[in-house]
Amino acid sequence: MAPPTIVTVAFTGLLLSLTSAAAIIPSQDNLESRQEAACAPVPSPSKYPTWSQLPLQTTIPDPFLPLAYTTTDNAGGSATFAQDVMTGKGKNRIQTPEEWYRCRQPEIIQMLQEYQYGYYPDHSQETVKATRSGNTVNIEVTAGGKTGRFSATLSLPSGASASKPAPVVINIGGMSNQPYLQAGIAIVGFDYTRVASDSNAKTGAFWDIYSGRDIGSLAAWAWGFHRTLDALNATVPEIDSNRVGVTGCSRLGKGALAAGLLDKRITLTMPMSAGVQGTGPYRYHGLSGQDETLENSKQGAPWWSDNTLGTFVNHAENLPYDAHTIAAAIAPRALVIDQGTGDQFTNSKGTAVIVYPAAKLVYDFLGAGDKIAMSVRSGGHCDMSGFNSILPFVTHILQNTTLTKDYNDLGSYGSPMTTAYPWATAVPKPA
Repeated sequence: MAPPTIVTVAFTGLLLSLTSAAAIIPSQDNLESRQEAACAPVPSPSKYPTWSQLPLQTTIPDPFLPLAYTTTDNAGGSATFAQDVMTGKGKNRIQTPEEWYRCRQPEIIQMLQEYQYGYYPDHSQETVKATRSGNTVNIEVTAGGKTGRFSATLSLPSGASASKPAPVVINIGGMSNQPYLQAGIAIVGFDYTRVASDSNAKTGAFWDIYSGRDIGSLAAWAWGFHRTLDALNATVPEIDSNRVGVTGCSRLGKGALAAGLLDKRITLTMPMSAGVQGTGPYRYHGLSGQDETLENSKQGAPWWSDNTLGTFVNHAENLPYDAHTIAAAIAPRALVIDQGTGDQFTNSKGTAVIVYPAAKLVYDFLGAGDKIAMSVRSGGHCDMSGFNSILPFVTHILQNTTLTKDYNDLGSYGSPMTTAYPWATAVPKPA
């Protein structure tokens, strides 16, 4: 047996932060000549508005309206303020793709860390040591004098080599491997419980380093995806680091969504049956399946998110975002959402007829409408058939195959529920 390969890398920080998000702005010929509008002010951590300072929004929030102009202190005595906010009539909305990437996208990412995920660690302070032995990659992360360890398991498709690297899908909780391997896509899995426990115990590699922080396990699992990718890049030349998917199902789909949101190296985000705190809406939560809400999810698994989200229990309609906001902030990188019509646990219909079409409006605005897809299939919660359902879109994005399946087809759910996002009639039209 060949000796293991050991590589140490210093992570340079690829989180979509307030200062780095502009790196993914698509090139535009006239950017230099355009007068840049000032970005809306962004609160410092822990200084964000509370639920009582935000208007009650019974429809899903306008993604083009910066948080600073959403708070009730902007009402100025107007009796229609909340209605204006919900219908796309709020003041100082984002008007161009350039402004979205420079101002709104990084604002959303910070806002989601404040209200939902907890603040992600600074990876420029981390060192990742990767050791490959056969199909196992051992990962050791050190920061602030503390070290966390976990491992990943590698499955390569036939023909993958350093001269012909394969795209990869990193997963937690398992997936349907063979169709992907047969399609020429590598599969890597890691034990998410070794990264962060699915409990209040706060054990695992992440907490070995970052104990005491107010961070949910969804963000901790996202960190596991990112550190796994670091390790693969360092030790597995048979994998193409420019073609990377992340996936998981149910609560692990929520974690995969966070992973795609928080690292721009992720090419394709693939949340399966993710539900509330993932791709399920906080509003309109009872359209199908059991009534999954912020309240019962926070009661059942408070560790998934930070403590701040708990302050919105019984006030979810005051949240200045919803699942479509998370999805939209991933653009222009690709996203495919999978839901089964027989899923008794998550609100598949709400995801399909509200979250997806609302997020797609932002993707379309950014000229990236072909990078978002909705897979509506028969079958239940975390049914492995979901991985087959999304595979044509996965190969389209990761291998540039011709797409033959219509991912705008919402199946038995019919048409988008446009009444849930009235701001759609006021989507900005860039010059």
